[in-house]
Amino acid sequence: MIENRAGLKYYLSEDLKRFGEKPSIKDWFLKNEVWYIYKYQRHLRYVEYYKNTGKSKILFFYHFLRYKRMCFRLKIDIKPNNMAPGFRIYHLGALIRIKPNCKIGKNCSLMPGVVIGNKKLHSDYSWVNIGDNCYIGLGAKIFGEVTIGDNVIIGANSVVTKNISDNCVVAGIPAKVIKRNGKKLKTI
Repeated sequence: MIENRAGLKYYLSEDLKRFGEKPSIKDWFLKNEVWYIYKYQRHLRYVEYYKNTGKSKILFFYHFLRYKRMCFRLKIDIKPNNMAPGFRIYHLGALIRIKPNCKIGKNCSLMPGVVIGNKKLHSDYSWVNIGDNCYIGLGAKIFGEVTIGDNVIIGANSVVTKNISDNCVVAGIPAKVIKRNGKKLKTI
C-alpha cells in the first residue's frame, strides 16, 4: 500500500525499471502499446496513493477517471492496492482481470488473457497470494484460494486451483508441477 509521497516515487521508479526506459512522445504518436500500459500503471499508482492518503479529492477523482477509462479501453481490470512495486504487463490483447482479494509480489509479469478470480459467479472473499518474481503466461487462469510461491512460472493456458511452492514451473489443466528447483520431474 502506498501511504506517502516517498512510497509513490518508489513504486513509480520500480515500475519504470521494468519498462527499461520511459515511453516517449513517439510511442504516443505511433500508438505503441507500451505507452498505454505505462500510462495505465501510472494512473493506477496515483489512484492507490490518493485513496490511501486521503489527500486531494480532486486529484484522486482525475486519476480515477483516467484509470477507469483506460480499464475499459485496454480491457484490463486490476483493482488498486493489489500489486507490489515492479509489476509489468507485457502486451495488450485479451482481457486481464484480477479480483480485489489478491496480493501480487514484487517484479511479477503478466501476459494477456490472465484471469485471477473465483470459481463462482459471486465473490467468495477468498484470497490469492502470489509471491515475488513470478511469471504468469498467456491465458493462464487462477481460481479459488491459492498461494503461489516465489520464482514461479505458470505456463500458457494453465488453470491453477491448488497451492504452488517456491521455484517451480507449472503447466496444464489443472496445473501440475513440471519442474522444481530447475530439475525436471518424472511425468506419467
